Amino acid sequence: MKNESAGIARLCPLCGAGSDQAEPFLSDTRDESRVSASSFASRKVPEYMSHAMVRCRSCDLAYVDRPPSVASLAASYHEADYDSAEEAEDAADAYARALQPVLRLLKGRGAALEIGTGTAAFLEKLGESGFAKLVGVEPSRAAIAAAPAHRQPWIREGIFEEKDFESESFDLICCFMTLEHVQDPGALIASAHHLLKPGGVFVAVTHDRRALLNRLLGRRSPIVDIEHMQLFSAESSRRLLQHNGYEAVDGVSFWNRYRPSYWLRLVPMPDGLKGALSRMLRGSWLDRRRLSANVGNFMSWGFKPH
Repeated sequence: MKNESAGIARLCPLCGAGSDQAEPFLSDTRDESRVSASSFASRKVPEYMSHAMVRCRSCDLAYVDRPPSVASLAASYHEADYDSAEEAEDAADAYARALQPVLRLLKGRGAALEIGTGTAAFLEKLGESGFAKLVGVEPSRAAIAAAPAHRQPWIREGIFEEKDFESESFDLICCFMTLEHVQDPGALIASAHHLLKPGGVFVAVTHDRRALLNRLLGRRSPIVDIEHMQLFSAESSRRLLQHNGYEAVDGVSFWNRYRPSYWLRLVPMPDGLKGALSRMLRGSWLDRRRLSANVGNFMSWGFKPH
């Protein structure tokens, strides 16, 4: 699977600043011989490959200034492998816990939309919280196929497009670990604003590149990834919402809980040693436990004004 850059320069996708406000952030470390269907899978073994990125001095967003085309990205995710259904359930638990303070502020629980829903594990959590209508959009055929049968009717295969939904029809729109992957996150945020009812809320989870662990690991952080078209800080995550008309914008860092074998997958170490340790862990009593860690995931939210 190839993922060539389009070669067309773009402005900062958050604030619109030009190249005169950009400084180098990451060099291009792609190796096309290593790019495969798993390169665009969720919760994969890190490859530590990236497109060249710059950092905007105006808003602090790091972004690929010459990204692949929208069509190329869509094809890559459509064909991506999927082997993380169990981790998706764990992630949904963490998101649900972090979201509780926001849900207490939300007046209506009619319809909820999740952009990049995977196996719709989080949609099921929303159904348990009282939402009457559940809708998810997911480009990966493999992820949809891995969803339990009772969730599949909630999922629409494809890339999110505003025109596919009625305006002001959702009380809640979620987008978890997806804003890094799209070419125009501002357009997605603006479309969500149109689709929300007045008083509805948009919630995102992004990597915080300025979190301690990510700063310590540098290029060996799992967030350095060929999938990522931009990397946010906590501040730029909030600014993206404010810039697109949301109010009462806020955010919080939160903890994830996964099996030890999944945490091991993310640790930078030689592949042979990692593989041996993974085989030892798999199926053991230890790997049936869940360990909590704050690895720099940041949840941000904003409400559509009444």
